[in-house]
Amino acid sequence: MSDPTDHALATIASILDQPEAPRVVDAPRPAERSVAEEATPTIVPADGDGYFKVGPGPMEAIRFKWTVRRTDDGDYFVDETIGDSLAAHVTGPMWKDEAVKFVDDREREARQRYEQLRAEMTGRAAAADVIRSIGEP
Repeated sequence: MSDPTDHALATIASILDQPEAPRVVDAPRPAERSVAEEATPTIVPADGDGYFKVGPGPMEAIRFKWTVRRTDDGDYFVDETIGDSLAAHVTGPMWKDEAVKFVDDREREARQRYEQLRAEMTGRAAAADVIRSIGEP
């Protein structure tokens, strides 16, 4: 039987895998937002610049954050960071609506994968409890 930690790490690694090979740049980090701001529903700014979402998870160090950034020439990019990393995976250029949809889609996919991982881990823990209870006198 494999260790649940190995499975969790493999799942996290699969989340980090990107279908395309995004370029890594040292992008300026957006202004930090308070926990209260992150807990409120996100509203897309009129120009899309600064729109962000934060992925699920109990550990800040492995939590994803996606932020829309508008350049001076009107192009939109999405900076994807993990934890406190200064290096961002940058996707773009794209239209404002595409950038917002990209952020929403990535956050939704991360949330679905996280919930799937939680369900698998809960199921494995429950199965292990049943197996242990069978072996008890």
